[in-house]
Amino acid sequence: MSALQREEESRAVAAARSVLASQQKGFRALLPFLGPAFVAAVAYIDPGNYATNIQSGSEFGYKLLWVVVLANLMAMLIQNMSAKLGIATGKSLPELCRERFPRSVSVVLWIVSEIAAMATDIAEFLGATLALNLLVGIPMLLATLITGVVTYIILMLDRYGFRPLEIFIGALVLLIGACYAAETWFSHPQVGQVVYHSLVPWVQGPSAMLLVVGVIGATVMPHVVYLHSGLTHRRIVPQNDQERRAIYRFSLKEVVIAMALAGLINLSMMYMAASVFHGTGHLQVATIPVAYRTLTPILGSAASAVFLTSLMASGISSSAVGTMAGQVIMQGFVGFTIPVWIRRVVTMAPTVVIVALGINPTETLVLSQVLLSMVLPIPVLSLVYFASKREIMGVLVNRRYVTVAASLCAALIVVLNVYLILQTLGISL
Repeated sequence: MSALQREEESRAVAAARSVLASQQKGFRALLPFLGPAFVAAVAYIDPGNYATNIQSGSEFGYKLLWVVVLANLMAMLIQNMSAKLGIATGKSLPELCRERFPRSVSVVLWIVSEIAAMATDIAEFLGATLALNLLVGIPMLLATLITGVVTYIILMLDRYGFRPLEIFIGALVLLIGACYAAETWFSHPQVGQVVYHSLVPWVQGPSAMLLVVGVIGATVMPHVVYLHSGLTHRRIVPQNDQERRAIYRFSLKEVVIAMALAGLINLSMMYMAASVFHGTGHLQVATIPVAYRTLTPILGSAASAVFLTSLMASGISSSAVGTMAGQVIMQGFVGFTIPVWIRRVVTMAPTVVIVALGINPTETLVLSQVLLSMVLPIPVLSLVYFASKREIMGVLVNRRYVTVAASLCAALIVVLNVYLILQTLGISL
């Protein structure tokens, strides 16, 4: 760690310690603790969410908004548990898996998780690449390389301490939110329909059910479940149980704020598609390029440019977060790391090959989401197990009702992901 990094982190920790010592309240007291949840929130608004939400809104209008709300509530619960695990134990979820599971199991989990991280990176890279290609006309292959360089530069902010990287990624999340606030203005959704269908469940027919599964099953990403615990476990180290409780209370507030923002962005993606595409008879807008080409004549070039700007911010930020997660996964499961530039090159290689060979990016996105669905239950089930053990969590152990709710979420994710995989394989249920 460089002297500059130590100095920057010391200031951030000192600000947090000052709050803990004085027991300050209000938003100013929360500021030193903001960061980890906003980094994690990026995974909930990555390019994969764009494709799913746009397809749902164009085909079924406002009727599947309730699925976004449900998925977001599940995200709040799971990410809060991951953050709490790091605070309570001083270890990341992968580190606990390595300690508590046999060595062979940890190695298998590492390999599977690395594959999932690479699959995630494919979706994120393709999203940013498509945005650059459509927005400024850069060829796909060159856009892929530019995305790789930009994400590497963002990751280099870590040499100045955790705070600059958290602030930069948080700023990209806010930029995406601002873009969708503008899209809401452009698209003029029906407020009554948005409120009603956000609260009232509706499913009719296999295609609607498949999109329900897609929205929920692809919302919670395996890598970010691992990452969140890695962001909190040594950020502000508690000195006693009282500080653990205090840090967790601040963390809980941050999780609610960050996940609520991600949820609102996902809602706006879907109701924008419902208002603009479904409302004008464009019921089969299933890909990002089609969405862009359809959006331009309906709402104008400004709206389509805002859409692509948000997509580019989403792809770049989520790709950087995916690389961070890869480092946490490797360090935790097998106890070593590799230089960030090597991981950046290795994880972007499949995307470069896909683009160079001219493989359909939308089909690749679908396959990557299926792979993620197969891996997702592993970190969620591990998290529920560890968070329910008092000997591991101490004073922050999950209450019984939280364990029940988390277990139901885990069971729902498993069932829906199995359904998604079977449907993708052409096995009708």
